[in-house]
Order: sequence, then structure tokens, then C-alpha cells
Amino acid sequence: MNAPTARLLTAEAEGKVAGEPLITLSGIGKTYRRGNLETEVLHGISLEIHPGEFVAIMGASGSGKSTLMNIIGLLDRPTRGSYRFAGREVGSLSADERADLRREAFGFIFQQYNLLAASTAVENVEVPAVYAGLPHQKRVARAGQLLSSLGLGDRLHHRPSQLSGGQQQRVSIARALMNGGTVILADEPTGALDSRSGEEVMRLLKELNGKGHTILLITHDRSVAEQARRIIEISDGDIVAESRGTDEAAPPAHPIAAPRTHRPALLAGLAEACKMALRSLRANLLRTLLTLLGIIIGVGSVVTMLAIGDGAKQAVMDRLASLSPDLLLVRPGAPNIRAAGGTATLVAEDADAIAGLPNVAAAIAEYPYSVTARYGNRDYATQVNATTADFPRARNWPVETGAFFSAADLRSYAPVALLGQTVKEALFPTGEDPVGKFVLLNNIPFQVIGTMTPRGASPMGSDQDDVLFAPLTTGALRLFGQRNVRTVTVQVADTGRIEETQEAIRQLLIERHRQEDFQIRNMASILNTATETQNTLTLLLGSIAFIALLVGGIGVMNIMLVSVTERTREIGIRMATGARRFNILLQFNTEALVVCTFGGVAGVLCGLGAALLFEQLGRPILITPGPVILAFTCAFATGLIFGYLPARKAASLDPVKALAAE
Repeated sequence: MNAPTARLLTAEAEGKVAGEPLITLSGIGKTYRRGNLETEVLHGISLEIHPGEFVAIMGASGSGKSTLMNIIGLLDRPTRGSYRFAGREVGSLSADERADLRREAFGFIFQQYNLLAASTAVENVEVPAVYAGLPHQKRVARAGQLLSSLGLGDRLHHRPSQLSGGQQQRVSIARALMNGGTVILADEPTGALDSRSGEEVMRLLKELNGKGHTILLITHDRSVAEQARRIIEISDGDIVAESRGTDEAAPPAHPIAAPRTHRPALLAGLAEACKMALRSLRANLLRTLLTLLGIIIGVGSVVTMLAIGDGAKQAVMDRLASLSPDLLLVRPGAPNIRAAGGTATLVAEDADAIAGLPNVAAAIAEYPYSVTARYGNRDYATQVNATTADFPRARNWPVETGAFFSAADLRSYAPVALLGQTVKEALFPTGEDPVGKFVLLNNIPFQVIGTMTPRGASPMGSDQDDVLFAPLTTGALRLFGQRNVRTVTVQVADTGRIEETQEAIRQLLIERHRQEDFQIRNMASILNTATETQNTLTLLLGSIAFIALLVGGIGVMNIMLVSVTERTREIGIRMATGARRFNILLQFNTEALVVCTFGGVAGVLCGLGAALLFEQLGRPILITPGPVILAFTCAFATGLIFGYLPARKAASLDPVKALAAE
């Protein structure tokens, strides 16, 4: 209980002892404005109501009696005048302080019952205690006790649609008493009931008054008003008469103490908001499912798209891993011009010259050439890479079995070869050891002296293991018949000086060739470019998916705005029973969060399922916790952000206007 409300209730108790009025109205006026049109409904009403009184305010429809009750019950504010409750001016109270006082001192009984349609009798009676912070078990027990005392012990779990009018009004009375109901405001409580049910309600009100409750009865029926102790007649916004009713019983000597209430902790309030949110969402199941669908599609798209993007990036990077960042590739042909297949500007001696430069660990010449390999009765079309002895070190490609050819093999034009794994499996499918065997390359015999370790696919997707290796000199003499080379691969010792080394190679070759008839490709730059390209692709896919999630979030906001419009009366009921603006804000924002949380979980599961399906179809997929957590977090944030505007709209409603909504 907050300090202002505690002071009011303390003052109330002191006032009763001293015989002071509980409610004092002085010159209360109320004017409604619509554009330039002003309508004055109350004209300076002055009235005192003492503790324990049973007062009937009687008047014809439009006389201003309901407006007066709304002002007394703090559902509305007067345009002018003073309203003191238990000796304290309440006109200066904030909206939340007025809600606290409504919850802890007033109980409302409405003509149309104003029960929550989706809630049971117990849940309806609980509502004021929820906002008072009463623990769940205590409030359920008290709600059941109140309903049982009113003859509804066998109807605790029935919804309003399963109750008669008289039973619904008794549920409304129990709700008014839930937090003590020091002052009971009954607005035409018998108006919607048959005569028998109406008599029963009046009997209950008399019993409550006999127990010490202050009763204010609003009615247009004189026979009902005369059952009160005091009758105040109002007409056209003015009190025109005051008389005594037929009930002359003495007022009670002791005040009614409201049950001790507690300000609910945030976690407890959030838990109750979640329960109410689930109840409300279950009441509109189809709409909830359609809203969930938008979030599921958005979150699922984020998970799937990022898994595909990361998978594609990883696949490319795995292929690029074979291209060490410490390599420079020198190719024939002028810069920025795609070299033709027959361009012959590089020779093996260029590689030897480059090898003598500072920071060059190795420089190898290469000439790939298509051949037909034969062993026994098996032919296989493949490619031979005629190169030098430093190839395994420069390309970081070790030998699996046997040994790589040496510099002596190059000088002697030795007809030897090493097999890649694909060629080995094609020519020796039975697992026979190829080392020492002879294979024919374009009908020229070469002795196999080793096999290379598996390499996998290249960055371009080709099979790097589909190759043989032979000495460059032997290839030039016996296979392709020319001395130029197609690539000079340079391995640098210090990658931090790779740019410097690249420029040194450029200057050296210009000096040797008298022109720049070559191209130098920096593998580190290629790797960086590929990484940036894949990051851009992943970002693009993620952006598309996040747009889908944004659309889902807008759908949540639209549905929640519709929900606020449809449930305006419910909001008014909750405010009348003591809900603060924060309580309303929390409830509707929680509903949006619950939808997005369930949608986020389902979307993550659907997204993972879709990603695994793509993987079964042969697409590279990489699932990591990051995108999953990101997608779920975005779904949660979507509920928080897009649920706030409808929730704020709900929380800012005027209680009396909300109750009047259809």
C-alpha cells in the first residue's frame, strides 16, 4: 500500500471515530466538451456521506446521478469543486494514487455486471486482489469464501455466460467485497434483473450495510430507493430533495477494515500478467494463431537464411583455405586483360630469378596440361601439373606415400609422376599400391614414385585431387613441347611484407621482359575479397529475413490495437477494480510478448527444420547458436516494441469512458 493511500485510510478510520463525514462534496460541477459545444451535467453539487450510511441517489435518466457516482468512485474527475475522502482532498491525487484508493476503499456493482467473459466466477472476483498484490492461494480462498457466502459455492468455476443474471450480479457483489469494499457503489444494481433477483440483491446490500459497509445506491426506481436509510433526489444536475427511507436501522458502531494488501513485486506482477495474457489469447484462439504465424515465418526465415548464408560462406572459405595467404600467383598476360590460353610470356627462369629476391621462401613454375592416363586396361582423362621440386612446400601440399621428385629429377628429365587421390582411385580401384608402377600419359610411360594427400574441392568447386605431378622439364620435353609456363607461384616468408614483395617481383619482371606482360595476384587480397563478398551475401539474406520479422511485428501491433479496441470495456473494469496504468501497460505488453515468445520458439524450431531440409537437398548449411539466439531475441524485442504502442493506448484510457464503451 502506498503512503498517500495509507494516510487516507488512516484518516478514514479516525474520521469515523470522531463522527466526521467519510465523503464530502463541495460545489462539484461537471462539464463535458465536444469541440466548441459545452454541456454542464452537474451544477455545484454539495453532499456529505458518513461512514456506515445507506444512501440512495435517485433521479431520472440523464439527471446526472451516474456522473455523480463516477466522481465519488474516482472513475471521473469533476470540472470544478472539492471532493474530500476521509478528510483529505483527492482532487490532487495522481491517476495511480486514485487507482490505489479505488482498489482499497471502493467496490463497484454495475447494472450490466461488467464481468470478464473469458474468466470464471472465481477469476472475476480475484481481479481486485490481483492488483492489490494478494498471494494467489489467499485470494483464491477469499474469492471462494465470498462466492459461497452469496450462495454460489457450486458455481465457482462457471463463466458469466453459464450464470443467470442474478448469479452474475452476486459475482459482481463478491468482487466489490474482495478488497474489503469499505464503500460499495451500486449503479442500478436491480435494473437488469427480474423482481425476485432484484429483491435478493437488495437484501444482500442491506446485509452488507448492517456489517458496516457504506452503501451508495444509484437508481431511478423509488421503490428501490426507499429501501435505503437516506434518499437524495437529483434532477438536471442539482440536488432537489432529501428524505429518509424506510430502513431506519441504526448505523454500525465500528468501521469495516479492508484486508491487508501488498504492493506486488515486479516478478509476481509479471507472472499474473502472463496468466491473464494466456487466458485472453486462448479466448481468441484463431486470431492468436494467425498472429503467431507471422512471427513464426519471420523468425524461421531469419534462422534458415542465416544458416544458408553462413553455410555458403563456410563452404567457400573451406575451399579458399587451400590457397594460403602467403602466396603470390604470377600469370602471363598484361594487367586487367584476361590472358588467352596461348599467351607465352613467362618461363621457368623467371621463377629462378624471383626465388633470389628478399622475403621469397620459394618460387615454383607450373604448367597444367590435359592428358589421358592409362594403367592396364583403364583409361582416365585428367590433368598433369608439370612443376618443380619445391611444389609441396610452396603449396603446403604434402606427399602421402613415396616421395616428391627432386631437383636432380628435373635436371635429368626423369619420367616420374605422383598421383592425386582421384587419379589413384580411378587407375587403381582395387587398392593396389601404385608406387613403382608405370602409367602411360598420352602413351608415354611414367613411373609412379608417390601419391599426394587428399585436397578436396578448389575455391571454384573443381576437384583438386584430379591431377598428376611431373617434373617441369620432362613435361616440356615429352608432353606439351614448349618451354613457357602458365603460372609462377611465389611463397613469401613474411606475409606482413607481402605488398612490398609483390612490387619487387613486378619491378624484376618488367626489367627482364622490358614490359609489363604479366599479372600478379595476391592470395591474401583474394581471401579478403571472398570473405567480404560472403559477409555481404549473408547480410543480404539476413536483411530479407529481418524484413519478414518486421512485417510479423507490425501484424502483432495491428492485432493488439484491434484487441485494445475490442476490450475497452474490460480495461475500464480492470481500472475500476484498482488497476494502475502500469498494470494495464504490463498486461497488454505481456500479451504481445507471450505471442512473440511462443512464435519465436516455434519459428526457431521451424527454421532449424527448414535448414536441415536444405542440407538434405545438398545445400551447405551451418547452424550456430548466434543466429538462433539473435532470431529469438529479435522476436522478443518485436513483442516489446510493437506491443508498447497498443499497451500505452490501453493504459491511457479514461476509466469512465472505457466502461461506457460498447
